[in-house]
Amino acid sequence: MELVGRVALLTGASGGIGQALGRRLIAAGVRTAFAYGRHADEAERLVDEATGAGVDAIALPADLADPEAPARLADAAAEALGSPIDLLIPNAGHSEQRAYTDVDLEMWERTIAVNLRAPFLLAQRVVPGMAERGYGRVLFMSSIAAFTGGIVGAHYAASKSGLHGLTHFLAARVAGRGVTVNAIAPALIEDTRMLPPTADPSALPVGRFGRPEEVADLAMAVLRNGYLTNQVISVDGGAYPR
Repeated sequence: MELVGRVALLTGASGGIGQALGRRLIAAGVRTAFAYGRHADEAERLVDEATGAGVDAIALPADLADPEAPARLADAAAEALGSPIDLLIPNAGHSEQRAYTDVDLEMWERTIAVNLRAPFLLAQRVVPGMAERGYGRVLFMSSIAAFTGGIVGAHYAASKSGLHGLTHFLAARVAGRGVTVNAIAPALIEDTRMLPPTADPSALPVGRFGRPEEVADLAMAVLRNGYLTNQVISVDGGAYPR
């Protein structure tokens, strides 16, 4: 089905992948709430681009480490755009490279809160309505670290692994009601704040970092496909064949 006129909530809209995916959503005619934690200018820029293209959009701030923020954000997005959310894309993430021996409780809690708890609370808020209406797309943003452990740290790998369990649990329960639930697992994407400072492109079979636009293209293909669900799809330059 075409996505024109659908309503989306995209978190992490001010980051590299969020910017690329936001522009793909605008081009597809999706009315989008661009949520951001910091760097409001980037989210507002997407709103300006959407307005120029004749597509409704709004930028909404949210600190997703706050357990009450996801519900408020989902409600604000639906109210601002005048329709319930059809496409939920929890793309916001927290990543700080640290040896496992140096991960303190504060870092652990914030990473889990932003990367795992917030996506769950957003889904909990909007998926029941999707199922009632017979249409919905949920796309979580995971990481290759969920499969391999990665290089950021134990806190990050654990938070992303949790998204896989969440994907499989939700997908199995709403697939028959027109709602798909999937995740994308990128690795080492350039021009993002999530790229670890020790990352080495020569470690990838393709010999380079990925581009935000490549992740966005895959995301749009997943969002358009009503037969694809309960999957975690890697876009990692061949780093983890499976």
